[in-house]
Amino acid sequence: MDDLLDDKAKIEKRRAKDETVRCATPVLWIIIPCYNEEKVLPLTSEMFLNKLLSLISAGDVDEQSKLLYVNDGSSDETWRIISDLSVKDDHVIGISQSRNRGHQNAVLAGLMEAKDHCDITISIDCDGQDDIDAMTQMVAEYKKGSEVVYGVRSDRNNDTWFKKNTAESFYRLLNMMGAEVVFNHADYRLVSARVLKEFADFQEVNLFLRGLFPLVGFRSSTVYYVRHERIAGDSHYPLRKMLALAFDGITSLSVKPIRLITLMGFIVAAFSILGVIWSIVCFCMGRTVSGWASMTSIVCFLGGVQLIALGVIGEYIGKIYLEVKHRPRYIISERTGQFYQKESDR
Repeated sequence: MDDLLDDKAKIEKRRAKDETVRCATPVLWIIIPCYNEEKVLPLTSEMFLNKLLSLISAGDVDEQSKLLYVNDGSSDETWRIISDLSVKDDHVIGISQSRNRGHQNAVLAGLMEAKDHCDITISIDCDGQDDIDAMTQMVAEYKKGSEVVYGVRSDRNNDTWFKKNTAESFYRLLNMMGAEVVFNHADYRLVSARVLKEFADFQEVNLFLRGLFPLVGFRSSTVYYVRHERIAGDSHYPLRKMLALAFDGITSLSVKPIRLITLMGFIVAAFSILGVIWSIVCFCMGRTVSGWASMTSIVCFLGGVQLIALGVIGEYIGKIYLEVKHRPRYIISERTGQFYQKESDR
């Protein structure tokens, strides 16, 4: 395996010379998070490697470019497969987290591991659904001046009606709630080392990467592609996880729900005042009749509003609780290759 420490020194020297000048053949690290992917990894790993080698042979990226697999605490043979792949080809390396910490943390671990060793990174899922040929256009957009290139689905024709509508509603809800996201973009993106250097200062424990990268700024562009069917295995993002991700994105990036609660409180208070006036008028006119149903309805309505409000506020307090602890967002327990073994022994 090539000496990655020498690669890091070369890259830093090149950046120190002139950070604004783009290398014609940047060093690319492709970040591939994996969680229980023993069925699909043997099929897609060859695709990823062939694509990287084709980019190298075409002169689009440097020979020192790598595939970085991130094992997110898999309970199957995923890590063994990654280790075997790294032995077979020097362009393949891998890291393994000490336990499962979720997709977003796995992507972050790969990006932070790569940022000092490359010029650009491309994060892509392991399942082979994202069109790997879009990487060529992403690299071309980077050479034109873009620091971030978002991979965006051109359509959702392969999705079921339910999946299509829930996914599109997911993005609309995020934007409506104040979370700035690129419509139909997941985590397939090119990010330059310059952006990653600034992104490293974002210390959120509650990660929602597709909403955080737009906050970093810098020049960005989009590349459209057709998303394919999953090659093998089962999806790790069912509706339950999608809803949880949406809620995490909203509460991590926006305070709009709390403001909506405040607005709702004013509206309920206004109607309550009108109700009090109406009841006084009815009393003065002698039309008041004691009623259990009306009283129960009012109590249930106000009780429901209060519980919803407390739940949303509690969610924010919970996130504050996690943030102030400053727990590590990922812990790397193993690394493949001679260089990574030296690092883990320190």
